[in-house]
Amino acid sequence: MPFRILLIMFLAISCRTLKNTKTFSYHKNEQKKSVLSKEELANWQHKDIIDDSIPGISTEKAYHFLKGKKSSPIIVAVIDSEIDIDHEDLKNQIWTNKDEIPDNNIDDDNNGYIDDIHGWNYVGTKKGDSLPYTSFSYVRFIKNYNSKFKDVILDNLSVKELSLYKEYLKAVKTYDNIVAQKNKELNFYNRIDSTYTANDKIISKYFLGEKYNVKQLDSLSEITLDDDLKKSLKKMISYLENGATKKRITEEKESIINYIEKLLNKEREDKVFTKDDSNDITDSSYGNNNIQGTYSINHGTKVTGVLAASRNNKIGINGVNDEIQIMPIGIIAYGDPFDKDIALAIRYAVDNGAKIINMSFSNDYSSHREWVFDAIKYAAEKDVLIITSSGNENVNIDTEFNYPNDSNHLTDEFVSNFIKVGATTYHVDKTLVSDISNYGTKQMDIFAPGEDLLVLRRHDIESANGTSYSAPLVSGIAALIRSYYPNLTAAEVKQIIMESGVSFDIMVNKPSTSKEKELVPFSSLSKSGKIVNAYNALLMAEEVSKKKKKRN
Repeated sequence: MPFRILLIMFLAISCRTLKNTKTFSYHKNEQKKSVLSKEELANWQHKDIIDDSIPGISTEKAYHFLKGKKSSPIIVAVIDSEIDIDHEDLKNQIWTNKDEIPDNNIDDDNNGYIDDIHGWNYVGTKKGDSLPYTSFSYVRFIKNYNSKFKDVILDNLSVKELSLYKEYLKAVKTYDNIVAQKNKELNFYNRIDSTYTANDKIISKYFLGEKYNVKQLDSLSEITLDDDLKKSLKKMISYLENGATKKRITEEKESIINYIEKLLNKEREDKVFTKDDSNDITDSSYGNNNIQGTYSINHGTKVTGVLAASRNNKIGINGVNDEIQIMPIGIIAYGDPFDKDIALAIRYAVDNGAKIINMSFSNDYSSHREWVFDAIKYAAEKDVLIITSSGNENVNIDTEFNYPNDSNHLTDEFVSNFIKVGATTYHVDKTLVSDISNYGTKQMDIFAPGEDLLVLRRHDIESANGTSYSAPLVSGIAALIRSYYPNLTAAEVKQIIMESGVSFDIMVNKPSTSKEKELVPFSSLSKSGKIVNAYNALLMAEEVSKKKKKRN
């Protein structure tokens, strides 16, 4: 019997099993908390809605359930930006490629990557560092399709080409709007710079070129009779009170110029320093083994901390699961990741033993989506679960293109190993769903905490928001399931996660940029209509695992 038919039959049996397993749901007449103490806020994502009245993922309850049970080692790939693998809260969880001899400049395991001791960095340069910038996906999309669509005759286009043409027009509009916005910002700072310089020139002679502060300017303003000087003093006081120093103005201008010249430049070659052809999927000999990167981007470290920071060591934060090995794979610089890097990173993770892949990023445009679709299918064939963030644009991704995904919007899902995650808050009221989170009953699978979460940086911690941090919470739960119940497949783990989440029978604000919010049932904003729950998932996993063993 074909594998797909067997899978469908088993999932149908599993579904009945799951529905007969006791889990919890939240009803609007139950107790809730709207204000958390500092201690509760520090780890609110791990709390339990029943025991703590906080809509976390019930991590501590899950570990109490697992006490005394045996687990198996499991590798989780984090496809993201550079990661601080030497961080005190992460270093014990970093994967080591035991088939590779360090620093001998030989591909000992013949996997195509030399000295990949702790993973691979696809945006690594030949110099051993990382690309500081890559262009946005809509810039590359325009660049790739400009010759095809610039002067196109619509009647000559197929249905598929017409769909791409509409994306092209949208990309051009996005590009034009962003360029106009950034030029406007640059002009604003140029005016500020000019005014600041002129006023500073007038004022500085009264201080003989020495630095001055607001108090000194106030004193000078009180004694001077010069109206022009008074005006200059008033403007400079306003600048200083708002933090507008010459250094900061210059930095803001440089940042905008870099944004325009590097992220929005259609003529710039992004990959010139990595020596690869981003339009040739067969060209895979690029990047380097330095997954520490340039030490300038914290995103990958933040994501990895939420997933796997050492628990209860009084350092940093508590991750969901610190009994796993993290395989770092770098594909993100300042800008958007390339389709080719995404596809090769997925294949690298699969081929090197990862059973779960976390991808906390999304693109609005894709020039080579078929490469990524093929990689996702490859992961499905090898029984690897992929978990991604849904994005922070507060849009319905059933209608707005959001990528990577497991559907091309023209067909239904083509794999059963892919989960897309939205973000929730700790408020069990109309603001339960984070206002920045994307949503959708077809493309968005489940929610997880993603607002006011403490995350790791290289040298400190900070509070952060976004679906980037919701996804690793789900990845951590998936890792617990696959570690303690290794006989369950990726498809079964997804099914368990979807079915075992906590339902919230309340009306919530539909995420949007509008001040006037539309109230909708929480259940209407994702496919499962639930928030992921570690405890419930493990209860189900144990039941499904036992039944599967009996059948076998």
